[in-house]
Amino acid sequence: MSQQQSSFFSKDEVQSLHSKLAEQFESVQYNFEKHQFEYAQSGRETTLRLPIHVHVKDGQLDLEHSVKYLMLLVQTSSASVGVFQDEECLEHKVFTAYMVRKKQGRSQIKHLKTKGKSRAGSRIRLASGIEFFENINTRLTRHMKENDFDRIAFSCSKILLPYLYGSKVPTPFDKKDERIYKIPKHLHQPTFEVMLGMQRFLNKAELIFDESEFPDLGEIRNYL
Repeated sequence: MSQQQSSFFSKDEVQSLHSKLAEQFESVQYNFEKHQFEYAQSGRETTLRLPIHVHVKDGQLDLEHSVKYLMLLVQTSSASVGVFQDEECLEHKVFTAYMVRKKQGRSQIKHLKTKGKSRAGSRIRLASGIEFFENINTRLTRHMKENDFDRIAFSCSKILLPYLYGSKVPTPFDKKDERIYKIPKHLHQPTFEVMLGMQRFLNKAELIFDESEFPDLGEIRNYL
């Protein structure tokens, strides 16, 4: 039975941790899309998700590189946009919109899939939603013009993606932009505090392994 475990490490521990793991496994590959090292041996695998502010060049850690990234978190009725450099938040903005039907607690976008948009309240919520995505993309456009980002840390509800990318104000990056890093963590309503919590999560390395296959990895910090 699988016994998947996670252990978290700081940026300062990443170099020695990666070196130790590379010694133990036959195969080591860097996955740019997921920003992680993947280690394999005899058909068994484990992964090391890297801190977002750790750069990898030609498959090698480059801890001297200063990483600048854009964070975009979008859920129904709220979104957060932030500009980060290494561990510092340089700029942020939170967007809100009146998109939820109060009695049912459903977003107007979900409601429109089944009920249409004839009532005045529905039209107001829909207009607010349109403006919501236009404002987000206007902000993103300014940030993209002013900065050269290494990565785009991105989390957006699937049902909202067509509205983000279909806005009259174009999203300043393509859906397949290679810099997009899909945040591997469930997102609650993206307030500024939630965004900073997400930043703290992304600033840590995460070693993910099956304890039944690699029992020694649970104690690896003792050997760094």
